[in-house]
Parts: sequence; C-alpha cells; structure tokens
Amino acid sequence: MSEEVSSSICKRTVVSTKIVQPGKFCPLTVLDRVMENNFVRIVFYYRQFGKDYMKLNESIAETLNAYTIIMGRLLRSPGEQWLIKCNDAGLRVIEAKAKGSVDEWLHNVDRDKELKLVHWEPMYSESYFWSPFYVQITEFEEGGVSIGLSCTHLLADPTSATMFIKAWADMTFTGKMISPPHFHPLPPRRPFNHNPYHNHIYSTHLINHYKKPTTDKPPSQTSSDRPTTITLLFTDEMVRACMSMAQTPDAFDALAGLFWTRISTAKNVGLMDLTVGLDVRKVLGLDKGFYGNCMVYNKVINMILGDDLLSQAANAIRNMIKEMDKEGIMDLIEWLDQNNCRASNVLDGCDSLVCVNLEGVDPYSACFGDNIDPVHVSYYVEPEIGPGTRLLILPSPPGTGALSRTVMVTLPENETVKLMEDQLIHQLSPCIKMGV
Repeated sequence: MSEEVSSSICKRTVVSTKIVQPGKFCPLTVLDRVMENNFVRIVFYYRQFGKDYMKLNESIAETLNAYTIIMGRLLRSPGEQWLIKCNDAGLRVIEAKAKGSVDEWLHNVDRDKELKLVHWEPMYSESYFWSPFYVQITEFEEGGVSIGLSCTHLLADPTSATMFIKAWADMTFTGKMISPPHFHPLPPRRPFNHNPYHNHIYSTHLINHYKKPTTDKPPSQTSSDRPTTITLLFTDEMVRACMSMAQTPDAFDALAGLFWTRISTAKNVGLMDLTVGLDVRKVLGLDKGFYGNCMVYNKVINMILGDDLLSQAANAIRNMIKEMDKEGIMDLIEWLDQNNCRASNVLDGCDSLVCVNLEGVDPYSACFGDNIDPVHVSYYVEPEIGPGTRLLILPSPPGTGALSRTVMVTLPENETVKLMEDQLIHQLSPCIKMGV
C-alpha cells in the first residue's frame, strides 16, 4: 500500500475569539533574533480521534487568545530589529488526508514522508504578508490524525512550540488552559549581583561560538548523499547500559557521547566538532511557561585522547554543561545586546555535529481527550540552508521506563548506513522507529 498525503483539502486562516488590541507590538529578545535563519517542525501522531477531531477548529481559536504572538506578523523596527505586530492576521491551518492508518504510516515512514505532514512556506519578500506559524491537521483514512506545527525559530524554540500544542490540547479536552504562556523579557543582570569569582574563560568561549564567521552555503546534495533521518528508541535498560559504558550518571551525556563518537566513525574523521544546545530556562530562573527562545548553543572543548573515547566524550559534554551557569549565559546575552546581534550561524555547518537536548519538552502530555494522547512525536530543529548533521535527544512515550530516550539522527544517506552497522550501536540494540 502506498502511504501518501493528498494535496491539502483546504488552507484557511484562524483568528482568536477575542479582538486583538490595536497598536500592540512584541519586541524580540537577542536569543530570539540570533535564531532567525532556523526553523522548528514538530509532528504529533494520534492513533484515534473520533468525534473530538471536530473540536479542533473551535478550540484552536480559543487557544489563540493567549497566543496573539502566533497570529501576528513580522516587522522591522526603525533600528532594523525584528518585532511582532500583534493583530488578527491569524494562524494558517492546512487540512489534508493520508492513506492508511497512523500505525501503518509509522511502520513505513521516513524523513521525506514525515515532512509532508508539516506544511512550511519560506518567508515572502514582504514579511508582513507571511505567516510565521503553520499548523497542518492530517486525517488518516483508516484511523488516526497527525498534527504538524512549523514555525520560524525566531519566534519559538522547541519548548515554546510544544507548549502551544499542549495548550491547544488542554483547551480541546477540558475547555481551559492549564498552563498559559508567560511573555516577559529575559532577566537583567543586577549591577551589584555579579560574581567576582565567575570564570570568564567559559563565557568567552560561549561568546566566541556566537560570533564566529558565517560559513559558506554547503554544496547541493546529490541523490547518494541526500539527508536521511532515523529515529531510535532506547529503553530504560539500554540507557543504563550506555551510562555504564560511558561512566556517567546522566543519560544525555551518555547518549550524546555515544553518537558523537559513532557518527565521527561513520564519517571517517577522528572526532568531529560538537555543538550542544540546552534549554536554559531553569538556569536563568525563568518559569516553565516562559514563551520565546531560551535555547543556548555552545561548542564542546575537544581535548580527548587515548582509547576510551566514549567515557571521555561523555565527560567533556558533562563539563561543558556544568560551566553553562547563569553568569556565563548573562555574559552572552549582554554581549549580544551590546553588539546589536541578529542572526547567528550556531546551527549551520556541514563539518560539525549539532546535538540538541530536548529532554525537558513534554510532548506526550498533549492529550486532546480521553485516550487521545500522542503515540509518537518527531522534532526537526534545522537551519534554512539544509539539515546538516543533527542529533536530537527527546523523551520517550510513557511506559518505556524513566530513563528511556528517543534519539533522532540526521545524516547523509551513506553515513546513516554505516552508523546502523556500528558494533556499539548493535550491542545496545535500540528499537528503530523511523528511517531504516
């Protein structure tokens, strides 16, 4: 059977049920602006929806009352900085149909097929007429629904994008928003609260990562090295085994170290550069409902020698994360502000691995009704110029164990084959959910 998505049944605009106050603008933070050239795409899969499917049209309009930024349009300020004009331009919603069932789709899905479930349009020459958010609702003819959300990373990181879907689900299920978003600036540094013993070496290293020169656009990919994405499920037992091999108490360090070393082997390089993206809401003392960008990316210092690459790699990642403290991040924010920084290339490049820690997102709580909870969720956090080499570490579905993790890896096709033949990956025996 061919699992295909039909052309969209309809494309419409949804606005909130309350009128947006005229003349309202939302400035963007420096952590927003540096992500301008990137986007976020998420696909939620639901095995059944029943009559609740019809509620989506009503509940999304109610949800937008708290998310006027999603309905707004981008404008440049007199200082050439992006800001959002909050208005009733609305959210673009696409409705489509797909053959088969959700289970059949997930059994045969790959990157190219999955991206057909999440509509996206590049920015027009006139940004004011362009919708920075799209939602695609795809109904499977033999049962199930997928919900795809795409947006510019300029306006939301993966946590904020997930927060919106969760709020929409709560509104559909209960008629109220359990966790509304909070819109406020990043915290300022109080002049007399600077730590004199703060290690500026690490904040300088972080700042340098953001001010490195923009890389050239990578060459166009041929059919032999087209990007592929594989999704692997590591159970609680598998993650514990990996942590033991990596000699680390943290699941993220172990898995990131594992794939850093194994992807480098697949690429036939010693050890490629690694950039790690972290959600710093907690580090900055922000509440979980903070809406906007709070992902910070930093390069791992590679001083790895000897034979025990895995444990050294995990330790290097762990040390970098420990040094990402509030003082260092505030140094970065202040430097970005002082230098009027806009777009950065922290997600670009073909010769480095970008690993994004999404353990803190909570996609499986997006329940649209009784027994209408996600059976699978996929994330893509990528630059506009091409996916490059990506590693995303996500939560796994409930019931797979406290330490279980889902890992999404994007590589050229020939390197994906080598990675899946790796002896250490085989030893852990993760479950292949997509791509091979």
